Formats: sequence, structure tokens, C-alpha cells
Amino acid sequence: MSEQPPQRSAPGPGPVRRASTLLGRLPLPERTFVADALRTETVGGVLLLAAAVAALIWSNTGHHSYESASDFHFGPAALGLHLSVEHWAADGLLAVFFFVAGVELKRELVVGELRNPAAAALPVVAALCGMVVPAAVYAITASAGGGSLKGWAVPTATDIAFALAVLAVIGTALPAALRAFLLTLAVVDDLFAILIIAVFFTSDIDYGALLGAFAGLALFWVLLRREVHGWYVYVPLAVVIWALMYNSGIHATIAGVAMGLMLRCTPRRGEEQAPGEHIEHLVRPLSAGVAVPLFALFSAGVVVSGGALADVFHKPETLGVALGLVVGKPLGVFGGTWLAARFTRAELNADLRWPDVLAVATLGGIGFTVSLLIAELAFTGPPLADESKAAVLLGSVTSAVLAATLLKLRNNTYRALTDDENRDSDGDGIPDVYEEDQPAYHLRMAEILERQAAEHRRLAQLGRDAGGPDAT
Repeated sequence: MSEQPPQRSAPGPGPVRRASTLLGRLPLPERTFVADALRTETVGGVLLLAAAVAALIWSNTGHHSYESASDFHFGPAALGLHLSVEHWAADGLLAVFFFVAGVELKRELVVGELRNPAAAALPVVAALCGMVVPAAVYAITASAGGGSLKGWAVPTATDIAFALAVLAVIGTALPAALRAFLLTLAVVDDLFAILIIAVFFTSDIDYGALLGAFAGLALFWVLLRREVHGWYVYVPLAVVIWALMYNSGIHATIAGVAMGLMLRCTPRRGEEQAPGEHIEHLVRPLSAGVAVPLFALFSAGVVVSGGALADVFHKPETLGVALGLVVGKPLGVFGGTWLAARFTRAELNADLRWPDVLAVATLGGIGFTVSLLIAELAFTGPPLADESKAAVLLGSVTSAVLAATLLKLRNNTYRALTDDENRDSDGDGIPDVYEEDQPAYHLRMAEILERQAAEHRRLAQLGRDAGGPDAT
């Protein structure tokens, strides 16, 4: 995913070009950021799993109470915001999730993996292929069975929180590069999912409200550029922008990602953190720990029975969704990565194998959050709306089990790679792999080894003096 730093070579007719390494070692700042981000996402993913299980139990044991809670309306009707709890979760809380996705994307574009076109090509190609192939699988399946093509976008999304929760549950020690690949892939995936929602699931547009939303975004941008501070300025403005975007007919989550993309993610002199990273650090726990789990609680509640699960395989639309996630998504992501290695100078990390890439690609078949959202937009009424949600759940669980199995098969290899990445022999807080080209590191290691050698010589002498078996 990232390129290894070029090695110095002897003077000659020209620099020696080295093939870049797919899923190679990350730069230390990027590795630190990814580790911090994934810790939050993993905790949020576990909460997401718990919320999904709670929704399934609630909807199947107290269906009427679940429906009543989801359909309970509140909010100012005069402002067009008298919405059900389910809609507040999908249109309101997910705007927070997409705001964080927007900040992540901005950071990746300016200081992360996507700033380098060569490094960005891999996750972008993998994400594009990972959306085109599942959509094609759905279209072929639905067409063959005479079903509706409306749900073609449902299996195209990846749920990063759910995927990382699977990693947390099975305890796999994935190397940082593979985790970063999954994270970056999901960020790019989210961007394309947002574009799909904006382009294909927007019908009637209120241009007055849309113009107001754009004016609010312009004001948001001006305040940021003039470095106006204070949550009491930005939070009310963000709510107004969101409300205008919702009333315009365009999905309100677009407002969240637009505001996220406006934040500055490059620190200036004297700043420990850029404003974007600081705000993301504050908002990410709200997104991963509250917004996404609540959305799952009021969206994943489908009645699951033997007949309902059987219907997934009997209806072309639901079968297309399940096959798109389980088959199309891993084939697309894996195929995109393989194409990058086949037709460019990039080479796979020597410590990894293509089955490793397939395992991570299979995690991409966990669609959940955004897939549920698109299912609601694609199939606006029963029975397909609920049946497509059941297909998303079935496809996501199947992908999780397959990915967990594949990852477990290589767990010892992953653990050895991770241990090597984390080894800090000189105890300075920086892994050895990032200091091997620094003379100061080797001098510190020489001192450490000399002290150890002196101690071993002292112990050996004590053994001789005591008349040990090796004494001569």
C-alpha cells in the first residue's frame, strides 16, 4: 500500500528504480494515526455488533413494541423535521458518521496514503472494483430471476466498524499495513457510497433549501478560514446546514461529509494537531460509540425466521444482495489489488501471500451500516425493504465467518510480522524497523550489547571460579 523509501545507490548513469511494495511498512506517523483510529473503531464495532444483536432480539420477541418505537415521530413539523426515530437515526445520526468519514478522507488526501498518487492507486482501484463487481453480481442475479434492479447499490458498501469488530473478536494480529489497507479502502468506499446516494437516490429537489444549504456551507468554510473558534458557532450552523440539506431532497448525510472535507488537516508551526485531527478525535467516539450503534438498533431489526431466511435464496433481489456481498465484494477488492500488482511495478510484500489479501478482501463483504441505509433508500416499502435487510445481515455474517476462517489460518504468520513491527530493542519508544538506517540507533544497540556481553563474561567467570562443569 505504501512505498518503501528508496535505497541509496552508488553513482552511475541514473537512479535505480525499485518496484514499490504493496501492503508494505507504513511511515511511523501514519502507523501511529492508524493504530489510534482503529482502537476507537474496534470499540465502536463491538458496540455495533451488540446493537445489531439487540435489534434482532427485540424485533423478533417484541415486534409490535419495536415497530412502535421505530415509528415514533417527533421534531418540529413547521421545519419539515417531524421524523420517525428510524429516520432520525438514518438521516441525523449517520450524518455524524459521514462527517468523520469526510475528515478521514481529507486527512488521507493531504497527509495520508492518498496524497501520493502511486500509493493511492491501490485502495482507489480496489475500492472501485469492490463496488463495480458486487453491483454486476446483483444485476446479473436479479436480471436472471426477473427481479428489480433497484437494489444494485446495496452490496457495494463496506462497514469498517463491523469489519474491525470481527478482527477484535477473533483476536487476529493483523500487520499495520493490512489494517491500514482495510481502513483506507473503507474510507474511499464511503466516498463512492456517498456519491451513489447523492446521484442515484435523490428524486425531487427543493432548490431553495439546497441553495440555503450551500450558503451555510460557504459560511462554514469562511469561518474556518478566518480561524473563528467555538463549538457554539459551528454546532448550531452545522444543524442548520443539515436541516436545509434534508429538506432539499438530497440525503442529509451529504452535509456531514461536505463539512468534514472542509476542515484543515495539516498542522501549522506551533500546532501539535491540525484542527481536523483534533475535531475528529473529539467526534469519532460519538460516531462509533453512539451514532452508528443507535442507527443499527433501529435499522437492523428484521423478523428472522426459517421462512424469511429461505426467501433470501428464492427472491432474485435478495439473492443478488447476498451474493454481491459474499462473492462480488471479495472478488472485486482482490481483483483490483491483483490488477495493480500485475500491470504496475508494484510487488506484494514478501512476508504476505495472496490468500492474505483475499482474507482482507472478504472482510469487505461486511456491508451492514451503509448497505442497510442504501437498502432503505432503494426499496422504499415492504416486503422487499425488510427482506433486503435480512439479505444484508446474512451476507455480512457469512463474509465475517469466511474472513475469520481465512485469517485464523495465517494467524501465526501475522503475529510474527506484528512482533517484528513492534520490536523496540533500545527502549526509546520507536520500533527498530524505523531506525535501522540511523547511526545513532546502531551506537545505542552496540552499547546495550556490550553491556550484555560484559555481564555474560562476568557470569562465566563466576562459574569458573566456583568450579563449574565448564571450568578448565
